Amino acid sequence: MKRIESVNDFVIKFANVNGTGSASANNMFAKALFRMGLPVCPKNIFPSNIQGLPTWYEVRVSEKGYLGRRGGVDIALSVNPQSMAQDIKEVEEGGYFIYDDTKPLDLRLMRNDVNIIGIPLTRICNEEYTDPRQRQLFKNVIYVGALAALLDMDFKVLTDLVKDQFKGKEKLILPNIHALELGHQYVKANLECPIGIRVKTSDQVGDKILLDGNTALGLGAIYGGATVAAWYPITPSTSVVDAYEKYVRRVRIDPGTGEKNYAIVQAEDELSAIGMVIGASWNGARAFTATSGPGISLMSEFLGLAYFAEIPTVLIDVQRAGPSTGMPTRTQQSDVLSAAYASHGDTKQVLLFPATPKECFDFGAMSFDLAERLQTPIIIMTDLDLGMNDNMSEPLEWDDNRAYDRGKVMTAEQLEEGVEFGRYLDVDGDAICYRTYPGAHPKRGAFFTRGTSRDEYAVYTERGEEYEKNMLRLMRKWDTIKEYVPEPEVVTAAEKTDVAVLYYGTSEESSRESLDFLAEEGVHLDAMRVRAFPFNDDVKAFIENHKQVFVIEQNRDAQLRTLLMAEFEFGPDKLKSVLCFDGTPISARNISKQIKQHLNGGEVQPLHRTKIAGQAGE
Repeated sequence: MKRIESVNDFVIKFANVNGTGSASANNMFAKALFRMGLPVCPKNIFPSNIQGLPTWYEVRVSEKGYLGRRGGVDIALSVNPQSMAQDIKEVEEGGYFIYDDTKPLDLRLMRNDVNIIGIPLTRICNEEYTDPRQRQLFKNVIYVGALAALLDMDFKVLTDLVKDQFKGKEKLILPNIHALELGHQYVKANLECPIGIRVKTSDQVGDKILLDGNTALGLGAIYGGATVAAWYPITPSTSVVDAYEKYVRRVRIDPGTGEKNYAIVQAEDELSAIGMVIGASWNGARAFTATSGPGISLMSEFLGLAYFAEIPTVLIDVQRAGPSTGMPTRTQQSDVLSAAYASHGDTKQVLLFPATPKECFDFGAMSFDLAERLQTPIIIMTDLDLGMNDNMSEPLEWDDNRAYDRGKVMTAEQLEEGVEFGRYLDVDGDAICYRTYPGAHPKRGAFFTRGTSRDEYAVYTERGEEYEKNMLRLMRKWDTIKEYVPEPEVVTAAEKTDVAVLYYGTSEESSRESLDFLAEEGVHLDAMRVRAFPFNDDVKAFIENHKQVFVIEQNRDAQLRTLLMAEFEFGPDKLKSVLCFDGTPISARNISKQIKQHLNGGEVQPLHRTKIAGQAGE
């Protein structure tokens, strides 16, 4: 029978039951490979219930350094009868299907083109443990030990990882190592190993780290000077504030008094959370909140207030699949339009699109400078994939000499000197006005902040010409903002091309790999990664310089494409969509397949349909 043969290049997918502790064991496997110097890309695909439904955990291993989903499965390790029929269907020809053969495999599931490997995981657990919970938990650790033998992994890497993971909980170390040995020894004694897919120690990781984006955002908020966090819990953004709380209590302490120099408030709902952030920011604090799509919907009116009254505000949107409750534990880039034009009336909000944990950290810190310099809301648009999964990233860096940019704040000394102050007066011609902190001067510089129309001195008025003047200034400020937000990144093809791709956020890694796929077939494409909205002139020029541009995104309605067409008035034939919206991260094979279908004039099918929700073959 054909066997997939590879070293340090494969995709393995674990099929488990939610609530059994499998994610910890699967994560241990991914971290062990990372410690062996292999670039890894783990993806946890889990349901929104507490336990009992199918869950999957996919690990991409690529010595070439590809960090997005490739598409397809080389090894499936299935211990969940509910999903087994689908799990075996996804295995590539010549791949490996590993299952718990305590009970025989249903003959209807057999495939003659796949290598079937049975390991009696349940029987081993029943013989070794009497406690039902131990049987459930250690089954996962046993199959990790079995995989170490099948893939010829360095077993010591796993045992060292267990020791580090349970440091301070020494009584858990030996039982976990024993479970690893049970699986390892069984495979060595009873099965042919290694299989055709193997792993060897490499040096491709260097100084890179494994980190989830939500933790990086929490750290970025701390380094960016945030002292106030107000939020209402919602998947998948809650761990942003969890991370902020974990680290801020260590560093934001007054060394003289020991008092906390920060405030974390769990609000009664999303409206209250954003209101608290706006109030704290108006008072001069650096404040933020974190939410997801439903929260963006609820916060829209307050975002309009912050835009119109020009109050610095930082909002982190960890996107998930919608609308309504949607699929709260699945990823999408589904809030682009609702965030860009959040609130009624003529509003435009600044969006930042990080693609890595390092950019989450950098943009998280930068957002507070931008909010205060530009006096407007800054919305960081990440998603569940980046936020909740471990991602390989460059190390986080910080310059201790870096000074915060507080923007145009008029001091008490300037006010005392009689400098003219009008809260909405454009003095410098960049459409950004001067503000004061509350109580800066006992007599001068005071103004009333309101959401209704006013003149340049913040005096209430409903005169149409004053309202129009203010709205036109806000539009001019939009042009100024383009000079401050992160610039796009361009990747030029090896050969001249009239066709290009444009992507953003977590679509980056799979998009770049798809370009390599296509180049091998003689299709060469330029590429641009958009990192912020408003789009600067480089984005417009890039699109104009190509006959056709494929816009890659993870939503149904091609939201970034719609935004590009609205802002630059490009026609629909200029921009073509490459979409994925099944709740799983987009794969390189999916992207290249859709682009080839477009170029060949065929009908585009963005998704590989399957019978079980949450599964995608490409």
